[in-house]
Amino acid sequence: MGSRFFDFINKHPIWVIVTSLLFAFLVASGAQNLVFKGDYRVFFGDENPELIAFESMQNVYSKTDNVAFVVAPKDGNVFSPEHLESLKVLTKASWQIPYSTRVDSVTNFQHTYAEEDDMTVEKLVLSTGNLSDADLAKIKQVAVNEPLLVNKTVSPSGHVSVVNVTVQLPGIDVGLEVPEVAKSAREIKEIYLAQNPDAEVYLSGMVMMNTSFTESALEDSATLVPLMFLIVVVVIGVLLRTIAGTFATVVIIIMSIATTMGVAGWTGFYLTGPSSSAPTMILTLAVADCIHVLTSMFYEMRQGASKEDAIKRSLKVNLQPIFLTSVTTAIGFLSMNFSDSPPFRDLGNLVALGVMLAFVFSVTVFPAMLRVLPIRVKVDDGSKVSNMSKLSDFVVSKRRVLLPTMALAILSTSIFLPQNELDDDFVKYFDETVDFRNAADFMQDNISGMALIEVSVETGESSGINNPKYLQTVADFTDWLRQQPEVDHVNTITDTLMRLNKNMHGDDAAWYKLPDDQALSAQYLLLYEMSLPYGLDLNNQLNVDKSASKISVTLKNITSNEMLYLEDSINKWFANNGRGYNAVVASPSVMFAHIGQRSIYSMLIGTTLALLLISLLLGIALKSWRYGLISLIPNLVPAAVGFGIWGLFYGYVGLGLSVVVGMTLGIVVDDTVHFLSKYLRARREKDLDAIDAVHYAFDNVGRALIVTTFVLAAGFAVLAQSSFALNADMGLLTAMTIVIALVVDFFFLPPLLIWLDKKSGSGQHAKNDSVGDAQVTLTQVK
Repeated sequence: MGSRFFDFINKHPIWVIVTSLLFAFLVASGAQNLVFKGDYRVFFGDENPELIAFESMQNVYSKTDNVAFVVAPKDGNVFSPEHLESLKVLTKASWQIPYSTRVDSVTNFQHTYAEEDDMTVEKLVLSTGNLSDADLAKIKQVAVNEPLLVNKTVSPSGHVSVVNVTVQLPGIDVGLEVPEVAKSAREIKEIYLAQNPDAEVYLSGMVMMNTSFTESALEDSATLVPLMFLIVVVVIGVLLRTIAGTFATVVIIIMSIATTMGVAGWTGFYLTGPSSSAPTMILTLAVADCIHVLTSMFYEMRQGASKEDAIKRSLKVNLQPIFLTSVTTAIGFLSMNFSDSPPFRDLGNLVALGVMLAFVFSVTVFPAMLRVLPIRVKVDDGSKVSNMSKLSDFVVSKRRVLLPTMALAILSTSIFLPQNELDDDFVKYFDETVDFRNAADFMQDNISGMALIEVSVETGESSGINNPKYLQTVADFTDWLRQQPEVDHVNTITDTLMRLNKNMHGDDAAWYKLPDDQALSAQYLLLYEMSLPYGLDLNNQLNVDKSASKISVTLKNITSNEMLYLEDSINKWFANNGRGYNAVVASPSVMFAHIGQRSIYSMLIGTTLALLLISLLLGIALKSWRYGLISLIPNLVPAAVGFGIWGLFYGYVGLGLSVVVGMTLGIVVDDTVHFLSKYLRARREKDLDAIDAVHYAFDNVGRALIVTTFVLAAGFAVLAQSSFALNADMGLLTAMTIVIALVVDFFFLPPLLIWLDKKSGSGQHAKNDSVGDAQVTLTQVK
């Protein structure tokens, strides 16, 4: 049946090409349905417990999505009439941002103070027209000593201030809503800078982080994919010296990417930061199939075969290994479904689909195009020894040195694998070229981080927050939080109540303490809330029936492990000191901390299952459980060495790297399958001994492995240039692993095969294994 299939392609190439192009066009039209989602929530599945807790808290209290204008006067003093006036203007302008529900700044802070027997509530900065030095000093003194402001809205030294805009996105189309908010914020920033050239402004906050997810992905699509196309064209053109082959390969790449994205569009997929890198991965993987068909065809033509016969023989020789490598690669990517993060599951599914489509096109459309395109190859007269023959001679002659040396090198690098710490920092998902990263770093260095933990402390009874016991528990918890080294700021209702109690006692500092009567606390809060203007109420801290309050903790930009440790410490504190109250901890920072850890452990399960399935498949395909087991070594070693090197130089494994083992497992199997299949073909069909079979494998597949490795590594190295660290780290480590896989398959696997086969006594020949007798050229093998 295979022979009839190959004959059909050779005899009807135009029909195959036209039918395939029509199919690809129809399927690819679905790509117009694709949309991009940059909301950080896409990293979490609907069943994610941290997301559920966070959404529940968002439904009780006001939303916390925000844009933060970080304003830094060049003279280092926020508390001058000019800068305070500019902050008032910026505060007012910020209300024009779409979906804004609250704007907080030092100028509109609701300052309370005693005036005879009354309590006055008014903006901290009413007018800047006639502020004296004494007035400015008083405003600064209030601001830098107010727990609700310092290290959150203003720096302790008064050199940086923040205007924080809370937005409540409708959630109908986040892909349009987030860019709309970001665009408005950037316009306001530009107007502010034009009017205030003596200040700098940085845009931070969750909305700007969401915007950066989208913009980084779109920038990668506009730059990295074209760059990869260029690399593919140059590599194939230079190494294989074929214009027609290069053109046909590019067509297969385009068809593979277009149909994959078309299927994604028809089936309701949406793109995210990680999944948007699927075209780059499909591009590199589709090249590998084409190169194997091309190199085998050129080999046959150099031996004197006609182009038609060469294509047929190439398909016959490569059909099984290409199918096998495509399936194993797909299995590796499908193991990403064990990730707890939907974008990585989508990436795995899209690339797995693309790999299989690339296989179909590479054994149908590709040979049909080679059939009709003009290709000429000079016949080899056998007088010249190929570079692959020289390499195989070296490996065979030095096998007794290479085997222990490579084994030692593998062990000495793999031992650093445990040095990798399972950790993450979501701010560092972006490199320093991204404005959001610079804004977050500046904010961290000058006022506070943007990592956040929110704790809802629930009493279970209406107006329970006014209970003195409850208030004291929250105050003790607040004091404990402020002692933690990673905490920059704590926003809690107890600070407001202590200030109100002082105000109601003539601003006597001795009364800066919590009221000891529940009814009195309730009266204070009612009086205060009635005095607050629209948009500055306490809905961000209290629920409707006053049965719970929320403590917002602003942290330094800490890592995932530090975040998880703090979360655990908070839970332990309440278990020991807050019995009777239910404390719920949630925030995007907590969500990201958990997702990386959970993905890593789930991917270990997925990778193990993928490895077992691939090994079973190889054992069946190679018709030898022995060689199936042997293949485990070159399949596992590259990942172990790659992560060992990563542990030595970097030492962290986060969300992006959690999928690399499963992903590279499928890719590195390609080299092993192609080398082993040629080796076993020489042993079984050509009746060669182990040494001659190694020569045969090098001569037949060595060049293709070098070219495909170069293209694959270059492709993922291009991905490593992404400004999105999740993609960049994944690309860099994958590129390293692919190169390591080639080194292992060239310098470790052949000596291992020779040693094992000779040790087991297998093989039909008892050849002298001296260096001289081992010099077998390609012509001699044929």
